[in-house]
Amino acid sequence: MRVLGIESSSLVASVALVTDDILTAEYTVDFKKTHSQTLLPMLDEIVKLLDLDLGTLDAIAVAGGPGSFTGLRIGAATAKGLGMALKKPLIHVPTVDAMAYNMWGAAGLVCPIMDAKRSQVYTGLYRTEDGLEVLMEQCPMDMRELAGLLNKKGERVIFLGDGVPVYKDIIREMLTVPYAFAPAQMNRQRAASVAALGMNALLDARVSGW
Repeated sequence: MRVLGIESSSLVASVALVTDDILTAEYTVDFKKTHSQTLLPMLDEIVKLLDLDLGTLDAIAVAGGPGSFTGLRIGAATAKGLGMALKKPLIHVPTVDAMAYNMWGAAGLVCPIMDAKRSQVYTGLYRTEDGLEVLMEQCPMDMRELAGLLNKKGERVIFLGDGVPVYKDIIREMLTVPYAFAPAQMNRQRAASVAALGMNALLDARVSGW
């Protein structure tokens, strides 16, 4: 099976293709260009490089938020247009869930933080040792309130997302539990994780008779 992933919830624009359990292609750019300028050219490049027939896709997975309203709108419109033209189903993937999935196999708690301005973040809390376990669904929260919550959990925490450089001082000031920051290849949104979670959802739906 093949699932195309689209991620446009932040400055990151990312397109990826997962074929069965293999990441076949991924094109990710973190730069100040509008997603209307980047997503379709990136997809076109993948299609050309792989000689891909888009008709062979089984589904299109798209990051559904939270995040930039404009970015999400462009990503959703791109996915919807492709889905209608190709007659393929769309799969909604929560943005913060997909970010956490970047850390698959990591020990401890995984806490993505997206900057929502004014000391607010979009966040969630996960375990990823073996798949994705949602401990706290994605939600907006004050960063200091989040730090207090994590201290009560008493476990090592891995942070990732564009909120890390913004709120790193608060993390260092308030966290009393061990913590770490995800490395560069994992610390931003990736369409690969969107596509992989979309694949999981597609498989689950087919097992249940969808």
